[in-house]
Amino acid sequence: MHTHRVSTAPTQPAGTEVYLDFFSDLRPWRHWTLRVDGSIATLLMYVQPDGGIFDGAELKLNSYDMGVELEFADAVRRIRFEHPEVGCVVIGSGYEGVFCAGANIRALAAATHAHKVNLCKFTNETRLELEEASAGSGLRFLAAVGGACSGGGYELALATDHILLVDDRNTAVSLPEVPLLGVLPGTGGLTRLTDKRHVRRDRADVFATRAEGLRGGVALEWGLVDELAPRTSFDEAVNARAAALTEHSRAAGAFVSDEPAMLEPLDISPTPDGSVIGEFVAMAPDRDRACAEVLISASAHPRWPLRAARELDALLCHLRFNEPELGTVVLLTDGSHASVTAHDRALREPANHAERETALLWRRTLSRLDLTARTLIAAVEPGSCFAGVLAEVALAADRTYLLDGEFVDERPDDAVGMAVRALRGPQSADAVLPTLAMTEISLGSMPMANGLTRLQSRLWGDDAAIAAARDTVGSALDAQAAAEAGLATATPDDLDWDDDLRLAVEERAAFSPDALTAMEANHRFCGPETMATKIFGRLSAWQNWIFIRPNATGPDGALTRYGTGTRPSYATTRV
Repeated sequence: MHTHRVSTAPTQPAGTEVYLDFFSDLRPWRHWTLRVDGSIATLLMYVQPDGGIFDGAELKLNSYDMGVELEFADAVRRIRFEHPEVGCVVIGSGYEGVFCAGANIRALAAATHAHKVNLCKFTNETRLELEEASAGSGLRFLAAVGGACSGGGYELALATDHILLVDDRNTAVSLPEVPLLGVLPGTGGLTRLTDKRHVRRDRADVFATRAEGLRGGVALEWGLVDELAPRTSFDEAVNARAAALTEHSRAAGAFVSDEPAMLEPLDISPTPDGSVIGEFVAMAPDRDRACAEVLISASAHPRWPLRAARELDALLCHLRFNEPELGTVVLLTDGSHASVTAHDRALREPANHAERETALLWRRTLSRLDLTARTLIAAVEPGSCFAGVLAEVALAADRTYLLDGEFVDERPDDAVGMAVRALRGPQSADAVLPTLAMTEISLGSMPMANGLTRLQSRLWGDDAAIAAARDTVGSALDAQAAAEAGLATATPDDLDWDDDLRLAVEERAAFSPDALTAMEANHRFCGPETMATKIFGRLSAWQNWIFIRPNATGPDGALTRYGTGTRPSYATTRV
């Protein structure tokens, strides 16, 4: 059985840090059970109280920590890929009388500040994946709330397509974080109340400050749930609603001859120095400069799109949770443009189940890259392959450096250098030419959280520049052409290349990480605001701040006093 390795991080005294393994197979799941009956899958939350990743944090009442969340994300993704016949997923509880009590408060109290924030981000991204699966591939989700549903449990229900609540005059839905814990609902609850479910703001105010929540008829009237069913016929109502949702799901319009896409184990283990070497993605830390070099190697092999997306997604999560001090990520690619553009059609116009879900996974992975609190620097060097979907990686960067000219590729004998040589193989005739090549993928297939393409976000407000850049689609742009199109931040020649990159990384390491995170988030997500940008921009930023305030985490704060029988003591100033 998979276990989450635990280690104390002495540099973060505010809590206990844990090592989370994002590369190993999580099955068999400890906290979830899955049953598939034809076109309906039932995913039951059955959290084992003694199965938490923090010592002393008992996971009662289906409360969750990151271990539970990792399994849930894995289960959802496996249903998406490995069960094309499924049109509706019923999310319920394996316990009588309780749906989910939300994030475990003792686990939160035990965690470092960084872990608290990253838990919120990860759960938000997983909830967004449910909604993206519904919108993008037609997989419907039904929350079968047959018992108490509070905090993050109700936020999980809010991310589904339909909430069916047992009407037994006792079961309520609630968001008790503000009145009981002195923090915000951390998984998009406030935003989804108003933006998704269109609950009146005055009613949302009442609901979010009423610790006991609302039951039955009132919850239905206010739009907090979609349907009620008495306990005596609750199972029948769940089955009927799941069947109805399936009629308008991916199962009803399935691709001809759909085959499951099995998610094979990644089988990646970080080396003792922290390097990560996958089949198509590699990472080497440079701890002296507080940075990591990440290499994505392109391949024309049919398995590349799915495998590379999974490896990159896992690596981004690994960096967030396990390498918080590597503040800058230098993004490198390798291979021929043709090797990655060979997958363009499948990623833009999927012709079968596996291609559709893989395209949506790339969209989610690139979004996770956008939302990662790291400085992103793309380095377009000889042998690089920033083309097709990998051009989106360059466009996601805060800065893009493109070599003006050529030089002999003499990578050092570090982990990334060795990975480049091992993965590159025979060179094509044009492999040394450093160019950037957008394809039609960059015109809308992989939008950001703000609903814009990365090209639009980079050139926001300059419609003429956006139009001119769009006209370069299909062309391999050298340094001068990329600079003219607004796609290159700097174009050093071979004499200045190493120094310019080194200075950029060292400068970043000298700045406040907190200020950089805020600055980068503001610059990356320009233009319109969406539900996703509100969740990550407003909610996460405020929660980040609240988590370090004494009213929440101080000795007399609500999180510290929770469960002790002693009321918190608040500083009354409004800031």
